[in-house]
Amino acid sequence: MTARDAVPRLRAGVRRAYDRTRDSDVVLFPEGVLVLNETAAAVLARCDGSSTIAEITEGLAEEFDGVRPEDVAELVADLARRRVVRVDG
Repeated sequence: MTARDAVPRLRAGVRRAYDRTRDSDVVLFPEGVLVLNETAAAVLARCDGSSTIAEITEGLAEEFDGVRPEDVAELVADLARRRVVRVDG
């Protein structure tokens, strides 16, 4: 799991996009395409290289009910394993 003070950012060569065919947010990266649900898209939008996991969680809690820090950290860790984000700290 990723620490709450870690700072995630998109890796070089990775970008977010909207796929009209899938009617969904996606991540385009060298290994392929990852279709995002609403929550994952909201988390990834906040992976800006300046916000910590704790700050991302706080921002999400203002928009969504039931946001748990451990869920956000696990999602970021999964995105890091898939080489979508880089985590500093």
